[in-house]
Amino acid sequence: MKKDIKHIIREEFVKCAQDPVYFMKKYCYIQHPQRGRIQFSLYQFQEKVLTLFQENPYNIVLKSRQLGLSTLSAGYALWLMIFHENKNVLALATTQATARNLVSKVQFMFENLPSWLKVDSMENNKLSLRLKNGSKIQAKSSNSDAARSEAVSLLIIDEAAFIDNIKETWGAAQQTLATGGGAIILSTPYGTGNWFHQMWENAEGGIDDGNDFLPIKLPWFVHPERDQAWRDRQDILLGDPRLAAQECDCDFSTSGDVVFYNEFMEFYKQTYIIEPLEKRGADRNLWIWEPADYSRGYAIIADVARGDSKDFSAFHILDIENNTQVGEYKGKIDTKEFGHLLVGIATEYNNALLVVENASIGWNTIQTIIDRGYQNLYFSPKGGNVTSDSYFSEYVDTSKMTAGFTMSSRTRPICINKFQESIADKGVVIHSSRLLSEMKTFIWKNGRAEAQQGYNDDLVMSFSIGQYIRDTAFKYNKNGIDLTKSMLNNTTSTQYKYLGGYSANTDKDPFTIDNPYSGGGEDIRWLLNK
Repeated sequence: MKKDIKHIIREEFVKCAQDPVYFMKKYCYIQHPQRGRIQFSLYQFQEKVLTLFQENPYNIVLKSRQLGLSTLSAGYALWLMIFHENKNVLALATTQATARNLVSKVQFMFENLPSWLKVDSMENNKLSLRLKNGSKIQAKSSNSDAARSEAVSLLIIDEAAFIDNIKETWGAAQQTLATGGGAIILSTPYGTGNWFHQMWENAEGGIDDGNDFLPIKLPWFVHPERDQAWRDRQDILLGDPRLAAQECDCDFSTSGDVVFYNEFMEFYKQTYIIEPLEKRGADRNLWIWEPADYSRGYAIIADVARGDSKDFSAFHILDIENNTQVGEYKGKIDTKEFGHLLVGIATEYNNALLVVENASIGWNTIQTIIDRGYQNLYFSPKGGNVTSDSYFSEYVDTSKMTAGFTMSSRTRPICINKFQESIADKGVVIHSSRLLSEMKTFIWKNGRAEAQQGYNDDLVMSFSIGQYIRDTAFKYNKNGIDLTKSMLNNTTSTQYKYLGGYSANTDKDPFTIDNPYSGGGEDIRWLLNK
């Protein structure tokens, strides 16, 4: 029996409704940058991914560049809208223009469908496409409110690793997806420790240990038209093998504008990161790895919270002789109480040199320390010069000094650079998993090193100050350890007024210390010229 045209169309419609791969391969057209309008001929890996989208409501895709996954997601969104009623698809990206690009791909496919597949549209503009069956897609830039207003059937987030506030956006979206929606998260890697990296690692953890996302990894070689010669050219075209590894190999370890390379952090994770010996305090946020050794010298470097709910007060206890982290605190605490805590810990650790950043609210903590009469408090020259002989000339004059450490546009990059050098040289021992986590999300942004949006850098910045202080104030030569001990022995007496970081005995020449190995005095001006 010969089938009439209506019967054929009905069969085709059913096939398309049941199989998005069939629908896309046979009836969807895309705009090729060189060849213009062409049929969407899916590669085998794209067919597999499309099937996974259909079978799993939550998908996270770690991908190489230029694999057509945004176009594939657009086609899947169109299939969902045409063959299902009242589906609300939301496309999010770093900018509205990027999200709009995905919507435009949906619109192009829609406009080039045969008439019998089309559903009449009620709205068709640059930012949205709305069909008469109640389904729609709209483009929005990512912000915390982008997915909050209405129930979403499918959320597509493109280049998720590059979105600063993605954590807040996802938190808002989860409420709208709770009614039965799904999500497709797409991105090349961009740094470690951020939301996308965490979601990917959790997804790889499996059903028991992970989240609800199905992890789909698509490195460069899944594309049938790419060979090793293509991959080798990317190193040249992108100008940096690390960037090529990010863009082509799906390599998190080389990705992003990270301050601390992941290979170094992986070394520390495997070598030094350990659980603390004890966790003190009601909040158990004071971690101790080594108790005070009264034969050693310590510095405590503190960063005071700005006062908002997102910031933490933090400090590190540093063995200044071997550059080892022996203690750490990170918590939300009143500024005055923080000052009392610092005095108690500093006293316990041999009257440690107490270095407190003096920006804004930090003065409340510093004043508490001064009121308690703690003597070994670090002072900064008002001129900001701590790397020349002028430090000591200013140091003996209280009018030229200010309590605490002054973070400025000059000292900030130097502090971070000292931390970088210590990590690269493996010249510092870090025990804290909390500090390592912050380092993973510490990135370059517009030439400034700072935490990714939604993350903290309190531990990183205070530890950076510690590396700077140690390098400028405690740097030593071949007799360094013994020299430092001698220096400290001469600078911790509570019988004298402390004017600077060393608080030297003002009855002596402040530039000369006793060296037990030479049997006489030794000039320490060299410390400030290193």
